[in-house]
Amino acid sequence: MSDLPDLPADAPGTARGADGSRAKSAETASDRPETESERRRRRAQFLRDLAEARELRARVQPRRAKAARLRHAMRMRTFRW
Repeated sequence: MSDLPDLPADAPGTARGADGSRAKSAETASDRPETESERRRRRAQFLRDLAEARELRARVQPRRAKAARLRHAMRMRTFRW
């Protein structure tokens, strides 16, 4: 029913166990520590997704987005550096 495309069965985070819970991926299940570049890459992807979600919300709810922009502008005007 959703207008979003279906994820492939082998996509990260889609594996499910017999009880329906998500199985840990091999990367998180291993004891290998995460490198700084991997962390920065994941963070950059998260921030891109967050910005995309905010843009979508602004398009879907323009009145609420405008009110949020005005509130943010007021906060920035009254903020003391």
